[in-house]
Amino acid sequence: MKTLYVSDLDGTLLNRELRLSAYTAETLNLLIEEGLPFTYATARSVHSARIVAAGLQTRLPVITYNGVFLQDAQTGKVLSRTVFSPEEVENLAGHLSRHPVSALAYALLDGEERVSWLPERENEGVRYYLSCRKGDKRFRAVSAEPALYQGEVFYITCIGEQDALSPLYNAVRGDTRFSVTFQQELYREEYWLEIMPARATKAHGIRKLCALLGFDRVVSFGDAINDLRMFECSDECYAVENAVPELKAAATGVIKSNEADGVAQWLAGNWRAQKEERQLRDGIISASGNRKGSPPGL
Repeated sequence: MKTLYVSDLDGTLLNRELRLSAYTAETLNLLIEEGLPFTYATARSVHSARIVAAGLQTRLPVITYNGVFLQDAQTGKVLSRTVFSPEEVENLAGHLSRHPVSALAYALLDGEERVSWLPERENEGVRYYLSCRKGDKRFRAVSAEPALYQGEVFYITCIGEQDALSPLYNAVRGDTRFSVTFQQELYREEYWLEIMPARATKAHGIRKLCALLGFDRVVSFGDAINDLRMFECSDECYAVENAVPELKAAATGVIKSNEADGVAQWLAGNWRAQKEERQLRDGIISASGNRKGSPPGL
């Protein structure tokens, strides 16, 4: 059977500095060279993911915006996308008018990815988020609420205190048209309320990728609430030690933390063990571990 290996980025593959460690980057690249079918599924955009995953030689398409897009990791070319319908956007605009929180709306506008926000509603969390993306040409400040929803909207993120976001969360979480996550930002105090089309989940992106490339099985790695659906569609799923309790409870097993290169270490051990099993099965090496026809030690 053909197995796809998928990892979340933040809190799973990335360390606290939001980067790949030298060990993780080197190990994964060596495994990919050996044929490991590996990719990542992230809430980030492909632009942001390429920065934090710099050095990773990903060959398969990646899943971005929690499953909104299936994209080429190098070029950013969109292979598959899921956006809100006009009726869904109208419904969300009504909710956001009744709950005036600090929101960022992600959309395809004239074929370009844009992120719109109202500066008058900025809070500390939004200012921090924007400060981490200086020079990013996707971002545009707008002066009126209707301008937030121009183009093909595919993702809405609201950042703020838990109490401020809870009323909006309660208003949209039961709506089957939407996929909603509400959790505290990694390494920060503020909360993020993320709203996507119901069809946009990491699980949905993984299923699309499996259909596209003919994978039969999925092994996944994660740390947060938004990885639950990915775990549910996986044949095996592993939570890093620093994962939230809910994800650990749903996992096949718990591996070392993101700071201890848990995913890379698990893959190195598992993939090479499987490789040796295949070689034994195919008669390439003997049961003693030597290649057939080769003297011991070579």
